Amino acid sequence: MRLKMNIRQKLIIFILSTTVLLSSATIGYISIKARNMAYSDATELTNTYSEQYAAMVHSWLNSDMAISRTLASALQEYKALPFEEWKTLVLGMYKRVMISNGQVDAIWDSWELSNLDPSWDKPHGRWLLINYRENGIIKSKAELRSLDGDPVVYGKLKAAEAESIVEPYASALQANGLMTSLVVPMFEKGRFIGLVGVDLFLGRLQALVCGITPYANSFAFLISNEGNYIAHPDTAFFSKNIADVSPELNEKYRIAERVKKGERFNISIKGDKGEGFYYAFSPITVGNTSTPWSLGIAVPVNTVMAEANKNFNISIFAGVMAVLLIIIVVVLLTNSIINPLKKITTLLKNLAHGKIDHSMKIALDTGDEIAEMALALTQSIEGLNKKAEFAAKIGNNELETDLSLLSEDDVLGKSLLEMRDNLRTAKTEEAARKAEDEKRTWINEGLARFGDILRQNNDNMSKLGDEIIKNLVWYLKANQGGFFVKQDKGGKPMFNMEAAFAYDRKRYQNKTFELSEGLIGTCAAEKDTVHLTEIPANYIEITSGLGGSNPNNLLLVPLKIEEDVLGVIEIASFNKFQKHEIEFVESLASSIASTIRSVLINAKTNELLTKSQEQAEIMAAQEEEMRQNMEELQATQEEAARKAQETEGLITALNTSAFVVEYDLQGFVTNINSSFLDLLGISKDLIIGTHHTEGITLSAEEKSTYDKFWIDLRKGAIKKQKTKVAYNNRHYILLETYTPVRDQFGEVHKILKIAIDITELAS
Repeated sequence: MRLKMNIRQKLIIFILSTTVLLSSATIGYISIKARNMAYSDATELTNTYSEQYAAMVHSWLNSDMAISRTLASALQEYKALPFEEWKTLVLGMYKRVMISNGQVDAIWDSWELSNLDPSWDKPHGRWLLINYRENGIIKSKAELRSLDGDPVVYGKLKAAEAESIVEPYASALQANGLMTSLVVPMFEKGRFIGLVGVDLFLGRLQALVCGITPYANSFAFLISNEGNYIAHPDTAFFSKNIADVSPELNEKYRIAERVKKGERFNISIKGDKGEGFYYAFSPITVGNTSTPWSLGIAVPVNTVMAEANKNFNISIFAGVMAVLLIIIVVVLLTNSIINPLKKITTLLKNLAHGKIDHSMKIALDTGDEIAEMALALTQSIEGLNKKAEFAAKIGNNELETDLSLLSEDDVLGKSLLEMRDNLRTAKTEEAARKAEDEKRTWINEGLARFGDILRQNNDNMSKLGDEIIKNLVWYLKANQGGFFVKQDKGGKPMFNMEAAFAYDRKRYQNKTFELSEGLIGTCAAEKDTVHLTEIPANYIEITSGLGGSNPNNLLLVPLKIEEDVLGVIEIASFNKFQKHEIEFVESLASSIASTIRSVLINAKTNELLTKSQEQAEIMAAQEEEMRQNMEELQATQEEAARKAQETEGLITALNTSAFVVEYDLQGFVTNINSSFLDLLGISKDLIIGTHHTEGITLSAEEKSTYDKFWIDLRKGAIKKQKTKVAYNNRHYILLETYTPVRDQFGEVHKILKIAIDITELAS
């Protein structure tokens, strides 16, 4: 039997039920979709944070690896120098690097004895030179190691024959901190000859990790290649393995295995109390190593979903209230709302299926609640249309697009604006990072390029100057350049233009400046960079070494090794020199100065070789005369032997009755006799390598003349003075004589001090 119902009944039964279902489905769908979208946005943001901070750690460690790589290259470049000169150069270079990089705890190089001594036939044994920090002081030492076999860690680094990052270990000098070492191998003709390493204190990584909190109650951590915690807000996790801390979690998700492989991954888990956590892991690969680390961020799901759950509940509540209102309106105004409801239902059905366009509008002039509902629905659809267009533009990277909120309670609109702002911030940060990377790459490529130039032209000063100034003007996109080298003329330092380059052509000009004369001489005298950005007309022609043009930017950089200025580079440009360009030229200047010194040494060596050949010819002509004088020579030798025996006796007597110390030209102790050690009450290894000023009490007058004192010694002057010395809470007054010792070429190569104790006489 078919049941008959009137329109009112049909409206109440069918339209109301349909409206209730559609409204519930629509609100439920939108609410659940928004909730899921909030979770998806949170996880994507967490992934982005993980990758961003992993990239930051990657950048830091790669910069430190670049130090090791650069030092390895420099050591091989200068290893042909005499040992003491090489050692002084290397220790000074290490010290400058450690002063500029506070995270560096030690720098060391290890040379295989089989490379240094051809007679050494064992596969182990090495010579070590190291600079290290102790109580805030940079110290150094050199010693033989591994004579009985290589330690396990060194053996692995040696066998790898590739760049390596050492598994973090506890610091011996830094309290509550972990260390790691960035190691680069050295090869000669394809054969392994040693390692260069930089020991890093990882405290800055702990500070970085503790500051990563994208959400409330979230935290970050850093895991090594072997699965050990390097950094964690809870220091109790330090050096513990994730397999020991969370064995079930590690076994289920293979975390340690995936970290070791350098995978980027994320996992979602539930805790013991049912709370959910989302973990994002991003790999960190340092240089050319094969042992990546991983940075992880853990975010509590309840925290990121709190706002979404709140909006979900509000949406459900609002939906229920809307349905109740519809029921009341339909019951009271059935006949007057049939057609409007059909239109509204149609729009709601389309909206429920995800259809949104500007044609979806409804206009009613009934003046009642249905008309207001239709207007509100139209406004909501228009709002959704605008949000869809806004989202599409954001997807097309149009991040300057704006969106007008429907009201202060427009949660979706606020979320979209927040998403746009986050993307805009991320884009700005990425652009800044890219700009820094480009500058760093530009500097590194330039240093590599000029490294090749310096290696290829280290035997001819004129050719070296031409290649350097030409390529430097091109690389800086400047206009003019001059290359000045120091020459001694009558004992007076002069800076002569060795090469010049301007407007894509070589310029030959003979220009010479005295110390402190013009910009060239001033730059050399002050031993510091000169950068001018406002240059009056004709200024270059008056005081600069270039002349002929009127650029508005001038850069002069001294070519110095330690405090010895060997030359000056002058570059002029119509473009302003950027900070990284100046830093690049300053970094390059040190390498150029080293090459200049090598060229000068080579020239002097060639000159000595020529003189040696001439002397050989003279000696050949005098051979007959020498043969006739053999008897006299034999007598002379016997007399020399007798005098040598007397000299040896004098030296023995001197060591017994006086205190003898040998210094290098920088004032560091290289040898000391046993009498002095017995007086001071210390062992030899504790004083070798210390500076002349250690333990000495200087008056104000002595401090002011201290530098001149050593300058005179290096020039060959003999000095006498009375000195107060304090060691192990014991005080002495010594009468000292400093005598410069010359080598076979007549050059001062060390300082000999002979002292006697006059403490009792002085008191």
